[in-house]
Amino acid sequence: FLFQPHLVLGLISQIVKIQLLADVNLKNTPELVELVDENEEVEELRNLAPEKVLLKWMNFHLKKAGYTKQVTNFSSDVKDGEAYAYLLTALAPELSTPDALQVMDPTERANMVIEQAEKLECNKYLTPTDIVEGSANLNLAFVAEIFQHRNGLNATETSKVSYAEMMEDDDQTSREERCFRLWINSLGIPTHCNNVFEDVRNGWIILEVLDKVSPGSVNWKLATKPPIKMPFRKVENCNQVIQIGRDMHFSLVNVAGNDIVQGNKKLIIAYLWQLMRFSMLQLLRNLRSHSSEGKEITDTDIIQWANDKVKKSGKTSQMESFKDKNLATGVFFLELLSAVEPRVVNWEVCRAGETDEDKKMNATYIISVARKLGCSIFLLPEDIMEVNQKMILILTASIMYWSLQRKHGGGHHTYTPPVNAPEDHAEEADDEDVAADATE
Repeated sequence: FLFQPHLVLGLISQIVKIQLLADVNLKNTPELVELVDENEEVEELRNLAPEKVLLKWMNFHLKKAGYTKQVTNFSSDVKDGEAYAYLLTALAPELSTPDALQVMDPTERANMVIEQAEKLECNKYLTPTDIVEGSANLNLAFVAEIFQHRNGLNATETSKVSYAEMMEDDDQTSREERCFRLWINSLGIPTHCNNVFEDVRNGWIILEVLDKVSPGSVNWKLATKPPIKMPFRKVENCNQVIQIGRDMHFSLVNVAGNDIVQGNKKLIIAYLWQLMRFSMLQLLRNLRSHSSEGKEITDTDIIQWANDKVKKSGKTSQMESFKDKNLATGVFFLELLSAVEPRVVNWEVCRAGETDEDKKMNATYIISVARKLGCSIFLLPEDIMEVNQKMILILTASIMYWSLQRKHGGGHHTYTPPVNAPEDHAEEADDEDVAADATE
């Protein structure tokens, strides 16, 4: 970090962004339900990324204020300051003046907009120049600050209560969504995924992942790239997703592309889990030298490899399966990590795992050590403590992949997908997608 200040700035930017957008969701601001159109479902709004919710909120007020344009980003669409002038007039008419709408100079208008926002006690995150030059991050922060101080939503108490009753968090689903989102973004596909349940519904992101994991499997001539206006095009994309999954022998009984389009969470998670597992096993098969060419890697092979590694290191713990309750202590994975790299585990900070506190400390340390090695880790400490079978498999396979990669002289031993996207397809990524991938 000392030698790469841009990484420090990027980290700080992400922390500030998380804080600013913390309330831009239906759970913390149930009034947002007012943004749902007659032709939409509440679930669609719930699954939107906070940035997209802010845009939807902004356009909601701009439309009511008579602004005829659509704001689609926090850069070029707000550079002239007009959208801000209309937004603040709609939200705080008692503080607004018509001058901001009549001024011709964008910089002068931007200055008036900032002064008006300060009257709402908004923090001054940007300068008039930042608005005129279209600084996306600073404009996002500015809009989020306005939202926090005056969201202008008037949902009835009845709607708040009725929706609050629906907002029961499914921690398991949320953790799995996070895992698959991180995995998808780690693959380096052109399109950045902000929310799995929302972003995969047009089929495009899954097609990009499939093309990365299994090159040549996607017929791009039959695929439609977003934005997709015709619903049947989304179904066509998702039908191809399902067909490729069947070709890969995924379990997809009575499943159709429209199930993905409709946002069936259970199905989406099941599909992505099989795809993630397929990718990991493919990597292992490509590296395991003692396997005959074309021999598949099985769950049993991974368990046997892990047990053999721990046994050869002189330790006694073993795993019976990926749902072995004894894995909750974290001891086995500490011993496995020590077996593949003896210097990486500091046993003085490890615990026996007899209490929940000890288990969490061990699980957190396991994830830290695995990442330090260069393993591709997407799970949370709770996944180890609760022995989440899916995540335990991926954790073990990731450690196995790192170990085999080192054995085969894999350089820095960091997980890198073995294939590249087709050149003609990769070039289709627009600047915003590339920039999003870079910041993440």
